[in-house]
Amino acid sequence: MSRIGRAPIEIPNNVNVEIQGNKVVVSGPLGSLEQEVNKNINVEKQVIDGKNYIVITRKSNEKEERSMHGMYRALINNMVNGVEKGYSKNLTINGVGYKCQIVGNKLVLNIGFSHPVEFVIPKDIKIECPSITEVKVSGFDKTKVGQVAADIRALKPVEPYHAYGIRYTDEVVIKKEGKKASKKK
Repeated sequence: MSRIGRAPIEIPNNVNVEIQGNKVVVSGPLGSLEQEVNKNINVEKQVIDGKNYIVITRKSNEKEERSMHGMYRALINNMVNGVEKGYSKNLTINGVGYKCQIVGNKLVLNIGFSHPVEFVIPKDIKIECPSITEVKVSGFDKTKVGQVAADIRALKPVEPYHAYGIRYTDEVVIKKEGKKASKKK
């Protein structure tokens, strides 16, 4: 049995879970998400010790079904946590004259190009600039939050000599040593 897959998912009081055939719909205070589940994976609601849980099981012990078992449990758990609490990613902009600001529904970045870069903020995603060198991406869909943060980071990846560029706040950048002047005798 998959250690991740066999762990039941607790359903908080303010989250509603509906299972419609092979589709799981999770709705909560922040929004609603849905996930298609493979026909060989069973998803059901159960009451254990007076609390509501989602229990995920598989029909057989085939290799493909074993791998999907833990994956679908993780996806549904992310959905439950997302509609209740939400997810966020923080980015840091480093460089001389580099800055960011929100203008309308766009994130405008001055990141060393001859023109400002405009990034259109997708629906269901909230982007904030707590300071001119910080970007906070938040939302209730974990995959969408991660993808938007990765797209912003890809606009100007960190270069290894001065560490200029956009990086995750908790990312460690190892700087390379520059060229050295030669000593002539």
